[in-house]
Amino acid sequence: MKIALFPGSFDPVTVAHVDILQRSVSLFDKVVIGVGANSTKQPMLSLDTRLKILESVFTYESKIEVRPYEGLTVDFCKKIHAQYMIRGIRTVSDFEYEKAIAQMNHELDPSIESIFILSNPGYSSISSTIVRDILRHKGDISKFVPAEAMRFL
Repeated sequence: MKIALFPGSFDPVTVAHVDILQRSVSLFDKVVIGVGANSTKQPMLSLDTRLKILESVFTYESKIEVRPYEGLTVDFCKKIHAQYMIRGIRTVSDFEYEKAIAQMNHELDPSIESIFILSNPGYSSISSTIVRDILRHKGDISKFVPAEAMRFL
């Protein structure tokens, strides 16, 4: 069984995340969305809310599972038997950052392969950070997050 992990904070999930997941799900038997509880970041949304949003967005997709995790991502991959890690790439700087992480993860566990999926060009400017900033300033985020997320935000 080919299992992939798509890790992130998803604070909040964006239409760009959804696009990457929809495009990657056909490549694997199962995709686990790993919602990281990052101790160095103070999230805007609680872990529970982020999990509920993702579950409501992907309720129709039987191959997607949503799970929280803490600690090293490669350790979580081992725990869920994921052989692949999906990462979305929007920009050259994303690539450089993700390449460094992928190389470090490979050093930690060479059996886990990082798969980079290029962002749809229409979504390349969308990030959770920008969406949070728009939200903080009472702006309209409806174009940037899936419709199912709006009731939580």
